[in-house]
Amino acid sequence: MRIRIAKAPGRGTARTATARAVVTTAAVGAACALLLTACTGSPASPASQGSKNGDAPPTALSGLAGAERRPVPRGSGSHTPDDFNGDGHRDLVLNNLVKPAADSHGDDAGIGIVYGSAARGLDPSVRQLLSAHANAAKIGDTLPSAFDAEASCDLDQDGFTDLIVATDPPYNGIGRPPVPLQILFGSPAGLTGKAVALRIPDRARFGNEWPDHPVCGDFDGDRKPDLAVTASSGRFSFLRGPFTRDGRPHAAGGTIPGAGPALAAPEPRADTNDDGYDDLVYAARPHDPGTAAKGTLLLGSPDGPARPGGTYRFRAPAEVLPAAPLRDKAASGSSPSAPASAPAPAETALLIRYADFDGDKSPDTVVRTHRGETADLIALYPAATPDRPLITFTSALFGAR
Repeated sequence: MRIRIAKAPGRGTARTATARAVVTTAAVGAACALLLTACTGSPASPASQGSKNGDAPPTALSGLAGAERRPVPRGSGSHTPDDFNGDGHRDLVLNNLVKPAADSHGDDAGIGIVYGSAARGLDPSVRQLLSAHANAAKIGDTLPSAFDAEASCDLDQDGFTDLIVATDPPYNGIGRPPVPLQILFGSPAGLTGKAVALRIPDRARFGNEWPDHPVCGDFDGDRKPDLAVTASSGRFSFLRGPFTRDGRPHAAGGTIPGAGPALAAPEPRADTNDDGYDDLVYAARPHDPGTAAKGTLLLGSPDGPARPGGTYRFRAPAEVLPAAPLRDKAASGSSPSAPASAPAPAETALLIRYADFDGDKSPDTVVRTHRGETADLIALYPAATPDRPLITFTSALFGAR
């Protein structure tokens, strides 16, 4: 399953991002005034107090409800996509967590994981913050500063989804750079511990560009997860799975020609022609979820995604993207910290995921509204009630203690 996390406006990629820092609880208080519904003085709303993951009544949560933190429930493994703790519920990955207003130009906060639940699809009280400092592998003696989620699939086939992360290992610009991609393996406790570097054999590399844009898929039809990553000069590396716990693919040949600088998985089905092989799309630029775009299809085969498949078009949803509006005094021009004539910061709505979170076999919609880098609201709209969110929360929760 491909994760292409939509970037907040003005945010860089893993190769240009600076060191990440944990968001402080000040961001939680700041976001409280910006949410769709009002916050109380308590860190959790009455609707969420005293409940356990998965057994709370199916009522909507909003704002900072769920600011209290609960342990990740231990799973026994599943075939559910994006299920890092193997409990059968899909989890949500978030890059670009919001930061305190006082540190709006500071380092990024890390990667946020919101774990799934039976009652609401997602439970923001069950969450993890992943950072380069706590979770990245060193490259030589150096710990990378950047840490961005890129893709997810069960690379070692143990029933727990794994996360492929992009980092920024040190590189002096001479010769072939180190591989910037790392793998965090899932477990009954979710994504824990240190990542390992993705090991791409020399025969599967080409040129001196960063291997990037990882895409998961069963491209050779053997029912084992593979990875495709970019190389240089329009080539890409095809890494056959499963992968070992030290990041090695089962096999890899030479690079495959005939691809653009960005790779993606077709949507919504990876196997576009139902021949038993997942397919791959390449394009001139990365594809953002929920947007129309054009690329070129490479069809899967026993030799991997190497057969030309013609033009491929990503289509935007036919329906209007639901809103997750932020509201505060600044929106009405009465903010005490800005002149009355100052315009309110623009809000940008992005599609985060279009997938089944509540287990009803129909895709739900997760959208995120940003106001700069210090305020956001994330909303889950079930397929059954597409005009009413089941849950809303802010990524400032990842700074709550």
